[in-house]
Amino acid sequence: MEILQSAAALQAQTEKWRREGQRIGLVPTMGALHDGHLRLVQAAAAENDVVVVSIFVNPTQFNNPDDFRLYPRLPEADAALLGPAGCTALFLPSVEEMYPEQSKLRFDFGSLEQVMEGAHRPGHFNGVATVVSKLFHLSRPHRAYFGQKDLQQVAIIRQLVADLSFDLELITFPTVREADGLAMSSRNRRLSVEARKKAPQLYKALQLGVRLLEENRPVASVKNEVLQFLAMEEAITLEYFEIADARTLQTVEELTQPQEVALCIAAWLAEVRLIDNLLISAKSL
Repeated sequence: MEILQSAAALQAQTEKWRREGQRIGLVPTMGALHDGHLRLVQAAAAENDVVVVSIFVNPTQFNNPDDFRLYPRLPEADAALLGPAGCTALFLPSVEEMYPEQSKLRFDFGSLEQVMEGAHRPGHFNGVATVVSKLFHLSRPHRAYFGQKDLQQVAIIRQLVADLSFDLELITFPTVREADGLAMSSRNRRLSVEARKKAPQLYKALQLGVRLLEENRPVASVKNEVLQFLAMEEAITLEYFEIADARTLQTVEELTQPQEVALCIAAWLAEVRLIDNLLISAKSL
C-alpha cells in the first residue's frame, strides 16, 4: 500500500491508473477506522482494480471547535488496517494541502440540508460537499463508497453527483453495528464506560419506532412513544428524532404506498454526539 500526502501525487497516480484502464474505488473517511470502514474498503477492493482510501479530518464540516479538536486521530493504526483490507493507496493530506486558500465557494442543497443534521449543524454540509468534491476531482473514481449511518450525507452527495455530473457510481452500504446494536462510529471511542452502556438505547428507540409503524400506528403517535422511551434515560439528551421520506428527508405525517421512510435520531451522551437511522418500506406495513 502506498501512502500519498499531496494532492498532486494522488492526481498523478489516479491519472496513471486511468490510462492503464484500471477501475478506481474511493472510500473517503476521517480516520479512526472501525469495521464499518473496513467493510467499505473490502467491497471496493472486490469491485474495482485499485482502491483509494482518504483519511482527512475536514475542519470545514465541523461547526463545534471542540468536536474538531477532540475527533480521534490514529493515522498509524489506521494505515496498518488498510493494507490487509485491500487498500491500494492511502491519501493522507494536511489541512494546508486540501485548503491552500480559504474556500469561497458555497453550496446550497435547499430542503435536503434544512432538516435534521443541517438544521442542527449550520455549514456542515457545505464543508462535506466541498471536501468530497475535491476528493472526487483528485481521485476520479469509478465508484465511491459511503455508509448508510450518515444517511443525510449520502443524500447530499447523491445530489452533488447529479448536479455537478460527476462520472461515478455512488455505493451505499448498510450500517455496521456492534453486538448490542450500537452503530459503529469513530466517535464511539470517546464514550465513557457508563455512556457506552447507555448508547445502545438509541438503536432500541429506532427499533421501537419500526415496530410501532409495523403495527400501523399513526406517525405522530409513534414519535410520541419513542420520545417517551428516550426520556426515561437521563444519560441521553435527544437532539432530534424524525420519521422522514428516505430520499427527500422531509418529515412525513402519514405513510403512503409505496414509500421508503427513514427513522433518524441524533443525541448526546455527555459530550459525545451520536447519530443513527433505520430504513423501512411502507410496502411492508
